[in-house]
Amino acid sequence: MDSSSLWQTVLGEIEVSISSGNFNTWFKGTELVEVRESDLVISVNNLFKKYQLEGKYLDLITDIVKKNGIDKPNIIFKIAGNNSTTKQDEENIVLPERMMASESTPASPLNYVSDSNGLSHSYRQNLIEKYTIDNFVVGSGNELAFAACQSIIQKPGKKYNPLFLYGGVGIGKTHLMQAVGNALKKQNPNFNILYISTEQFVQEFVDSLRKRKTQEFAHYYRSADVLIVDDIQFIAGKEKIQEEFFHTFNALHQAEKQIILSSDKPPKEIPSIEERLKSRFEWGMSIDMQYPDYETRCAIIKSKSDSLNISLKSEVIEYIANITTSNVRELEGLLNQLLAFCDMRAIEPTLSVAESIIGISKNRPKHLSSKMVIEKVSKHYQISLDDLIGPKRDKDIVVPRQVAMYLLREELKLSYPKIARELGRKDHTTALHSVDKIHNEIEINPDIKKAINDIKEKLYA
Repeated sequence: MDSSSLWQTVLGEIEVSISSGNFNTWFKGTELVEVRESDLVISVNNLFKKYQLEGKYLDLITDIVKKNGIDKPNIIFKIAGNNSTTKQDEENIVLPERMMASESTPASPLNYVSDSNGLSHSYRQNLIEKYTIDNFVVGSGNELAFAACQSIIQKPGKKYNPLFLYGGVGIGKTHLMQAVGNALKKQNPNFNILYISTEQFVQEFVDSLRKRKTQEFAHYYRSADVLIVDDIQFIAGKEKIQEEFFHTFNALHQAEKQIILSSDKPPKEIPSIEERLKSRFEWGMSIDMQYPDYETRCAIIKSKSDSLNISLKSEVIEYIANITTSNVRELEGLLNQLLAFCDMRAIEPTLSVAESIIGISKNRPKHLSSKMVIEKVSKHYQISLDDLIGPKRDKDIVVPRQVAMYLLREELKLSYPKIARELGRKDHTTALHSVDKIHNEIEINPDIKKAINDIKEKLYA
């Protein structure tokens, strides 16, 4: 096997072992440039990527290379086009703190940590105390989810098991799940409550395979009284992980232990997940959490400012709530931007200050419509409206159509069936696929990202 084929094989196995986001961030653009006996020289783009691959993924890469015929491989990372970087040069470069875990400091939740004697769970996230039921703001878009969580707190494992929460980014899924965990821990101090992201579950499973500790891994998760898993959609396409999670799910459910899962879409719409898992995800209750309405946005802003002991006038709260109809994180970001500005200048956060700080860049037209979005996309890509909403599937038409679907979802929060109808499609899964595809492309394709930004500027000009 030549070096190119070997590295493509290694990348293929890595891709099914980690999240697509991490794979695209750290492994895209890498290349195996030289093989000298057991030395493998891998070219990377920059020093940050070199440090991350050495610190987080070296064991995983080494293990996969061994399976592909190289005994005791020595992996060497080299920065592309840089033959003069010395060890002293590297030591003089300051890296972000989250990349510099040491023996004396706890590892970041994102770091791949292991020890020689057994499995380590030190990179697993824990419950965050600030997320409570009391400070969760209830509105029309999340009241059903909130009620279900209250029932779970009263009788964990007996009702709504599993609870499956789904919806867009920043609408409070993580807050609500963590709040349930914190409430159950408070009333049952001896409960073994495990909160973990799917990415971390996958990393620990890979760790257990490498160390031949799969029984220890299984026992760890199947001994939970409450298992809370965030972003379960990232289990898609990982067959061994799905099989392990299937058995973990069954063991916990049969023992009447509570399971809470979250995703960006309902179980039946998550691609590349086994049907037996999808059916189990739907055993209890699946709840669609919606973006907050105007009243809820106002309540969120007031709750956040009250927690900081800052009194905001109603006109300021209403102004911020009207600027964005999007997620809670954006609301909090706007509020933090205003409060930070006022704090630095020791001034009161008035309406005029809010308008001058966040109004110009964030205000959007009140009557933005799907027709306006589609027309702007059509003009940007210089294709006709008939082609954009018609049956043609040429690449120079499909991409703009996907961009239009993405913008309809992100800017107008239209449902997938509605998006499909606006673009002349019959099946809403086309819209779902298109939105996901553009969302991923933005992270790795600068041309797509620039096009999105240019169209937004024209929409909000």
